[in-house]
Amino acid sequence: MQPIIIVLIILVVLVFIALIKTIQVIPQASAAIVERFGRYTRTLNAGLNIVVPFIDSIRNRIDLREQVVPFPPQPVITQDNLVVNIDTVIYYQVTDARAATYEVASYIQAIEQLTVTTLRNIIGGMDLERTLTSREEINAALRGVLDEATGKWGIRVNRVELKAIEPPTSIQDSMEKQMRADRDKRAAILTAEGIRQSQILTAEGEKQSAILRAEGEAKAAALRAEGEAQAIRTVFESIHAGDADQKLLAYQYLQMLPKIAEGDANKLWIVPSEIGDALKGLSGAMGNFNPMAGMGGGPSKAGNGNGTERREQPPID
Repeated sequence: MQPIIIVLIILVVLVFIALIKTIQVIPQASAAIVERFGRYTRTLNAGLNIVVPFIDSIRNRIDLREQVVPFPPQPVITQDNLVVNIDTVIYYQVTDARAATYEVASYIQAIEQLTVTTLRNIIGGMDLERTLTSREEINAALRGVLDEATGKWGIRVNRVELKAIEPPTSIQDSMEKQMRADRDKRAAILTAEGIRQSQILTAEGEKQSAILRAEGEAKAAALRAEGEAQAIRTVFESIHAGDADQKLLAYQYLQMLPKIAEGDANKLWIVPSEIGDALKGLSGAMGNFNPMAGMGGGPSKAGNGNGTERREQPPID
């Protein structure tokens, strides 16, 4: 009985192993390569799959999701003979599991070496300044070459990114000095522009202020002149309305002389020529009221018939 039990146990174990090898569960976004006696048979997709045990074998399991592979810095020589270190990142996806398994031994290593050689070809035709400012151009050119070369490997390169472009230390120092000088230059230009604009605005303000001040003074002078003219006109009209003669005018002038003499600066008087005639008329008028005029040995004047003496008044011009 013991040999039979041992055989049954062996058969159960073999059946269990056969079931394990027969049923293959492939996860989502994955694929498996099946070989029969060392030859490619088929590709297992996601889900439950049945294979022939002890005959079919799983050669490779491939992840079909997009992969990200960073590559170490690679020294590249530019057109102006400067060595720069470039870090790259490749985003790729396996589209054909069979080609990725049988067309290339290690597609990761192949993509890395292809990236290095392509970068050297692209950067070798650019100078340092263009290299630093043309990342999009480099990415597009690198992706085009990689996508074309890796297509037959069953791989699609979705994106290529340059993480860093590091020039030599001496070049970095020179670039920093140049950038600092450019910033100082722009700051000086902005400061000069600000001072110039401030001076222009100040001059414009002073000009407008002078114009407004001159206009105000002109209007004030015009108003003063108009007021004085109106006062003179009013006085003139009042004098003519009162029918004043030269005696009254001479008398008013004599009253104004003390006021004219007020002040230390009034050293020179200007007397109109007409005032002399007015003073003569005034003196003649005052002579008529002199009580001593009829006394003395002067010639007698003709009377008016009633015993009083009659004196002629001086003519008034």
